[in-house]
Amino acid sequence: MSPATEQSTVAATPQPDVPFTDFLRIIGKGRKGSRPLTRDEARTALGMVLDGQCCDAQIGAFFVLIRVREETPDEAAGFTDAVRARLTVPSGTRPDIDWGCYAGKRRHLPWYLLAVKALAATGQRVLLHGQIGPTPTRLYTEQALPALALPKAGSLAEAQAQLDQHNVSYVPLKAFSPVLSELLKLQQIIGLRVPLHTVARMLNPLSAPLSVHGVFHRNFDVIHQDTAVLDGAPNVLTFRGEGGEAEVRPERPVTLRCARAGVASELTLPATGSWDRGAVDDPALLQRVWDGEAHAYAEQSVIATLAAVRHGQTGDTAEAALEWARDLWAERNT
Repeated sequence: MSPATEQSTVAATPQPDVPFTDFLRIIGKGRKGSRPLTRDEARTALGMVLDGQCCDAQIGAFFVLIRVREETPDEAAGFTDAVRARLTVPSGTRPDIDWGCYAGKRRHLPWYLLAVKALAATGQRVLLHGQIGPTPTRLYTEQALPALALPKAGSLAEAQAQLDQHNVSYVPLKAFSPVLSELLKLQQIIGLRVPLHTVARMLNPLSAPLSVHGVFHRNFDVIHQDTAVLDGAPNVLTFRGEGGEAEVRPERPVTLRCARAGVASELTLPATGSWDRGAVDDPALLQRVWDGEAHAYAEQSVIATLAAVRHGQTGDTAEAALEWARDLWAERNT
């Protein structure tokens, strides 16, 4: 579906003086003739897509060609530039942490929401954003919010009000970038991940000082980090999380990759043990674990995820971050 279908004032066909086909030639002219887009080219190309200046065939070809070789950091940065330039961002409250959650959970519950709730209990403001994806067997963040009575906003302005009141808010991508939300649905049509999944996580729409990204595919944590370095973002934390969400699997070491004001760094968070994951299909278990029901895997996952965020915020060592996280989890209800 072309994004132009959402905006009746935007033309649905390419403008004759806009050579979008030039970008298709750049990325698709064979093994020897093609090359990645520069950041400026990527910004211009996606801007044309967002503004409805391309037909559906061009949009599909564009994203498939990039998916075949994966987006480069320059392309991801340029795409992010294009989307941000078209956002309407209200003044007012800024979150402390921006947390993109687009993958959904398949094997067990979104324990990272307990980490978010614990952070909010300390007074840190956490903005969640994402959307319900195409896989019916996954539990997406938006679907899990009621289990923990976490608020959902209909706009960035409403999210700011919820941050002021509750220190946490979830806002669907379609509420602040409906065109990007529609473009992400191309995955259902072409059967392939589109490079805009990276962009959605990179947006940080309310300019939080820390942006947290979870990825699934190998090497995409590096792409996110390199993109954040190019972006000059104040602080980005990215790692390969459980199911593609920003949730640490405690039974294995995880590499935390940071980009702070254009400088890259990394830290390995050690495994803390291995546990039976237990029941995975009852969202009500989230609140019961918060209230004190024993669930060793969930607790260790939350602690490790909190430690990752702590490192992203402060640069703490793994040992110091884990100690802080254990204390926070133990005191969450006090």
